[in-house]
Amino acid sequence: MSQTNSRPLDFVRGDVTDLTIPAHPSALADAGAPFLTEAFRRFGVLPEDNAVARIVSIERCPGGSTGTKLFLDVEYARPDPALHERLFVKFSRDFGDLRRDEPGRWEMQPEVPFMWVARLPGFPIAIPRPYFADYDDVTGTGIVITERVPYGEGAIEPHRRKTLDHRTLSDPLPYYRATVTALAKLAGAQKSGRLAPDIEAQFPFDPVSGSADRIRYSEDELRAELAYCFDFAARCPRLLPEAVRTPAFEARMLADALRVREHEDAIQRFLVGDPRFHALCHWNAHIDNCWFERQADGSITCGLIDWGRVGQITLGSILWGGLSAAHHDIWDNHLDELLALFTAEYHANGGPLITPEELRFHLTLHIAAMGIARVLAFPEIITFRQPRCAEADGPKDAMFETEDIEAARNTLHVYTVFLKLWLREDFGRAIDRLMHPMTAAWVIDDREIFDERGAP
Repeated sequence: MSQTNSRPLDFVRGDVTDLTIPAHPSALADAGAPFLTEAFRRFGVLPEDNAVARIVSIERCPGGSTGTKLFLDVEYARPDPALHERLFVKFSRDFGDLRRDEPGRWEMQPEVPFMWVARLPGFPIAIPRPYFADYDDVTGTGIVITERVPYGEGAIEPHRRKTLDHRTLSDPLPYYRATVTALAKLAGAQKSGRLAPDIEAQFPFDPVSGSADRIRYSEDELRAELAYCFDFAARCPRLLPEAVRTPAFEARMLADALRVREHEDAIQRFLVGDPRFHALCHWNAHIDNCWFERQADGSITCGLIDWGRVGQITLGSILWGGLSAAHHDIWDNHLDELLALFTAEYHANGGPLITPEELRFHLTLHIAAMGIARVLAFPEIITFRQPRCAEADGPKDAMFETEDIEAARNTLHVYTVFLKLWLREDFGRAIDRLMHPMTAAWVIDDREIFDERGAP
């Protein structure tokens, strides 16, 4: 049951504009059109000779993991086709649910300066047009107002729910090509310096928050977590591919996980040590945080929403955040193509030159470290969110497709992607390559010349 804060803030002073900004829907309604007029003018989207005449409607928008969200309809004193009347409002706070309010309120902190950058002409990718953004660092209270994406209207495709590609997309690949292209374009533009002259100062790279989470397990705790994973596979065999349920693979999981923990510092130094491999980007570009527009030539372009926690992150974080919920066909058959696409677009848009092979190795080590830190806990989440999971016919069972069980479906899908990658990419061999690059003598494109653990 959610906890409620009985004493919400109504208004705070924004750090950027010095305006008094509303902290929740009722405060926005009270501030009304005069606040919106001044806010939009300060943000540079509303000319001085126009104004927000009135708020037509305010409607609660469901979903999301942080902050209260609204659909806001307005009228302007002078109708202008360049101004959107259907808007989207996101507050950093949710005073009705403390689990969403804390620590989620702090995710908007970097989103606000990003909105100020994204409003400038020539921004390299599509995002909902920003109309206002401000934030109070002391209380973690802020507001972002953008245009509302018209999902399902005209050339804009309907909103896509995460981990349901098998049901909603006849061919997922064009959608993930579009997503990877957008991510690479933004990352390359930041590396080129085209976004803003002080972009590095606004979004400095933090090697802790910008990389894979640190592993918090002791050795005994890690062994216990893996034991739960193995028990989950035994109790729910229809939920996982047979290849990741064998005693041989489970033995490899145990050995590799202990080695990842042992060499975690070296892995993290590798992931963050080369500046070519971190850039400003979206960290959670799953398909539900995208919108897709069908162009006249039949191609698909991608726009991105929900920019909380935006910052400089490693390329492994970018790609895992955008692809981890993708259809299994993407990982099984198209990963090399998408990595080549990312590296080409990254360089074409001003980023440094890296090879797809370098990126694949970086991504493999990111997934190894991140997965040991976070994804091994997913079987517990699946079981908690869907206690009947052992009764399911498989991962596509209808019991996983309702919105209230979404967390169980999502974590099951990502956990399966993770295990299949562990099997295919061989995390132990990747650690060998990292720790002993000369003796391992790796050739990424010719794995067949090596026997177990990379020995020639």
